[in-house]
Amino acid sequence: MLLYLVYILFLITVALAASGVILSAKLQKRYDHELFSPLLYYQVFMYTFGFYGIWGQVVIRSVLSEYFSPEQFARVCDIALLLGLPFVIFAWMMLLQFSSVLSDSRKNNWFVLGFLLINLAFIIFSGYFLSKTAIVKPLYLVKNYFIIANFIYASAAAGQLFYSGKESFMISARSKRNIALGLFLVMLIQTAILIIFSTQTYLAILFIFSFFAGNSFLPIYLTYGIRMKTSPQGELQGLSFEDFCQKFEVSPRESDIIREIYKGLSNKEISEKLFISLQTVKDHTHRIYIKTNVKSRAQLMNLVREIGGK
Repeated sequence: MLLYLVYILFLITVALAASGVILSAKLQKRYDHELFSPLLYYQVFMYTFGFYGIWGQVVIRSVLSEYFSPEQFARVCDIALLLGLPFVIFAWMMLLQFSSVLSDSRKNNWFVLGFLLINLAFIIFSGYFLSKTAIVKPLYLVKNYFIIANFIYASAAAGQLFYSGKESFMISARSKRNIALGLFLVMLIQTAILIIFSTQTYLAILFIFSFFAGNSFLPIYLTYGIRMKTSPQGELQGLSFEDFCQKFEVSPRESDIIREIYKGLSNKEISEKLFISLQTVKDHTHRIYIKTNVKSRAQLMNLVREIGGK
């Protein structure tokens, strides 16, 4: 009975993973917005960890145990578990990137570098520590690392979305709060199961299901749970520049930068003309792109030209 349950669970997780990746790819293709690239990578990395780091342990323990001595078998399990961690680390980074874009903020390169260094250093330290001692089991170490890191990163992403305030161009403020609550709830369920889990088979099955089902929440909700706001060609005709700025919630400083971009000025020329730093111009331009759902200066200029310039 248990074996059949595991087979059914595996098929369900394959379907959930495939659905999550396919829906994310469709969202990226349909809307052509930078919001959906980190979502797609998040799905790919998280499900790669799911199959490699989680299902891989099931396969190793079920199939390969008879081919190794107990010491060798334990070593193979430990190495496979640690090698799966980079995938979940990159998945968390993509989740934070997704929440940053959706909340109209921006993570700089130093954040990305620091995030990777801290988490990859943990893997290196863990591998070295476990090679020197047999007191702490890798499964125990990785389980607690996942609990702590998943709580921190999911809470950070959810908090950023929940308190970001204004709605973005594509997604309403209410939908962002729903996404934040969904992310936090999924994290709490996974954390609660892992905290009480030791070696119980049915708890392991429950966690595997919560892992794959929970991580498919984002693409499913974004596809079927809300209606994305888009800007069809011609919709802006007849709007004044002030109405255009109000529609896309463009700030007065951002409207100044849009005017200068429309005139053809470079970022450096804009910074000199408006007496602000070059980085400030880049940050404002990035937020303008997000708010207006464009990816380049040319697209932004075409959008402004649709309302007759300034």
